[in-house]
Amino acid sequence: MLKRHLLLALGVALTCSSANAAEGNAEAAKGKISMCIGCHGIPGYRTSFPEVYPVPKLGGQHPEYIVRALQAYKSGARSHPTMRGIAGGLSDQDMADLAAYYGGGK
Repeated sequence: MLKRHLLLALGVALTCSSANAAEGNAEAAKGKISMCIGCHGIPGYRTSFPEVYPVPKLGGQHPEYIVRALQAYKSGARSHPTMRGIAGGLSDQDMADLAAYYGGGK
């Protein structure tokens, strides 16, 4: 019974968070992607700050994942300094637009 209530609560929470999410516009994102393509638009690119690691491909990622990742950078839950600086200047609509653009496989 408890398991059923937890699943119901999770479903309600996800529905509420989805209802409050901004609707992304892939076309509007075309004017916002310049901050992304310098790293994420180079196949096989590896960054060297703050440490060396491969930069993930954004095209084809789930839009919800992209929004959540950007929100985590903005809040400080994810700590990459460059991404935190970029995400800090994004509105919820900007995040939704970028997610719609890259979620479409760009």
